[in-house]
Amino acid sequence: MYNCSKCPGYCCSYPIIGMTKHDVQRIADHFGLGFREAVKKFTKPQEDEKYSMRRKADEHFGRICQFFDTEERRCTIYTARPKVCRDYPGGRCGYYDFLASERRSQEDDELVATTWNA
Repeated sequence: MYNCSKCPGYCCSYPIIGMTKHDVQRIADHFGLGFREAVKKFTKPQEDEKYSMRRKADEHFGRICQFFDTEERRCTIYTARPKVCRDYPGGRCGYYDFLASERRSQEDDELVATTWNA
């Protein structure tokens, strides 16, 4: 299996992190904000998603979730995170698959295929 605490935030770097109305309300409550204020502050309109998480710059992935701590490489709103984050990976983790493949091809069980060190 995989250990999310060793991951540099692969799933948090997806171009679109879709959210439901309930997700936005949960984050609003977390920060003590109203729903509309949270929509304005934390979401970005997308064509195929009603609510999508705003992102910020990240040295490893280019862009990442605005609530991801880029120094500690962890979620800063873990208890209020959107459903898509709660359900991830839902089957297979893309970063784990990538890392496992690199380790097999390099015949190195300790290889971490990133510039980020745990």
